[in-house]
Amino acid sequence: MNACQVSVWAAMVAAVVGAEERPPLRAIYEDPTLDPPLTEIDRRVYPELEPLGIRPKLCSDAVFIRRLFLDAAGVLPSAADAAAFLADTNANKRAIWIDRVLDRPEFADYWAMKWSDLLRVKAEFPVNLWPNAAQAFHRWIRESLRANKPYDQFVREMLVTNGSNFRVGPVNFYRAVQNRNPEGWATAVALIFMGTRVEHWPSHRLAGMSMVFTELSIKPTKEWKEEIVFWDPDLPAKVAATGGAAVVAGPRVAEFPDGTKVELRGDRDPREILADWLITPTNQWFATVMANRVWSWLLGRGIVHEPDDFRPDNPPSNPALLEYLRAEFVAQKFDVKHLFRLILNSRTWQHSSVATADELAKAEGTFAFYPMRRLEAEVLIDAINKVTGSTELYTSPIPEPFTFVPETKSAVALPDGSITSPFLELFGRPARATGMENERSNRPIPAQWMHLLNSSHIQQKIQASATIAAIAQPNRKLPEIAEDIYLLVLSRRPTAPEIERLAAYEQKGVVRGRDLWNDIVWALINTDEFLYRH
Repeated sequence: MNACQVSVWAAMVAAVVGAEERPPLRAIYEDPTLDPPLTEIDRRVYPELEPLGIRPKLCSDAVFIRRLFLDAAGVLPSAADAAAFLADTNANKRAIWIDRVLDRPEFADYWAMKWSDLLRVKAEFPVNLWPNAAQAFHRWIRESLRANKPYDQFVREMLVTNGSNFRVGPVNFYRAVQNRNPEGWATAVALIFMGTRVEHWPSHRLAGMSMVFTELSIKPTKEWKEEIVFWDPDLPAKVAATGGAAVVAGPRVAEFPDGTKVELRGDRDPREILADWLITPTNQWFATVMANRVWSWLLGRGIVHEPDDFRPDNPPSNPALLEYLRAEFVAQKFDVKHLFRLILNSRTWQHSSVATADELAKAEGTFAFYPMRRLEAEVLIDAINKVTGSTELYTSPIPEPFTFVPETKSAVALPDGSITSPFLELFGRPARATGMENERSNRPIPAQWMHLLNSSHIQQKIQASATIAAIAQPNRKLPEIAEDIYLLVLSRRPTAPEIERLAAYEQKGVVRGRDLWNDIVWALINTDEFLYRH
């Protein structure tokens, strides 16, 4: 973009967003007429807000439908879906559309991406799963989510399954750990399924947990990079025979973090014993940590924050709320979609994001306002591609099979963290090295703003867009085109003052026709309303 184009863009920002006469935020983003009954979630949130003098408003329908698609499925609603929802007069339409979105295939794509971050699904360094294994692991994760496999079964399969890492997806849980030894595996189980970081543990606790994995073996096959993960009860003796750790005479004892001790006699895979202990409804970590993760994913902050940092000196901000979610999760037999449905139907998740800095500071950790968060790298580029009708080139540096990616593949659905693009790298896609939630960074940096404002990459997507061309037909009136453009980009209709500013800008004659609408789309894409969940 040259200097003239920059000045045009600046003018368009003022014209479209209204730098000096911006429409009142609450008129666009809140609906004060909505007053649905409190859910069980809200009954545990609102008593915390009353002493603060905060009475939350609910988001508008336009905000709701956009937020629902982004939070539950990682995609923008189509203009047709947004318009259909806004026109729907059913008093129960929010609950109806929540069920619709949870049943969409994009739900499985998006949450497979989130789980792949935690489970380190990546072919290349530092995990080195290799493409065949990464594909198999991701396929199993996505299919589990699509089928709404109970969470206890999902975890148990990862812990106890044996077989080829190329053919049995869940065994890659053990391959996707940098330290492929008992301590490394115990650390991964504690972090992902118990929400605890072993650096806070006394050394004997990690040693006791690690004992479970001393009979886990990994061996290669004749196929390049293929490995078999299996239980080998004779492994401790084999290690001792080669000069490794000495074999303990008699039964060996593993100790779980709650103090439970189990004897390892060689007649049962210790991982099965671990799984039995971990996924029981009475386990103090398992259901609680997952309920807190889902809450954190949807509300931007865990009840225990961070969601993988459970420890005595980091208590939940609302213990009653966390206990309710845990109990519901267990009562519904670890049905993950039930958790989503509970949270999405609550007033708390549907709160407006409009708040002053003082209100936000006063209400921190109370969930009084929906938190604004920048879209993840994958979600953002998919949103830009959806608006412009364009595609993206994704490549992998590994010259092996299964690294070709069809142009129609969304970034959210990429099966391997090694398949990437310059945009994903710039906008904070995680390296999938640690399994920690905070590895992904959605904090904006100057280079990201410059890319959106000033790159030929984004400019070409807009200029070549058949989608924009189809909307901006010369025989159509400005209000008609504006409505379709706003529904496409922002999932809402333009306000009357925005239409007036667009008309005034068109009358200036700086640009006309298709170029005018290209500039409008460019300006809208660069607004916080597009770039952020709100």
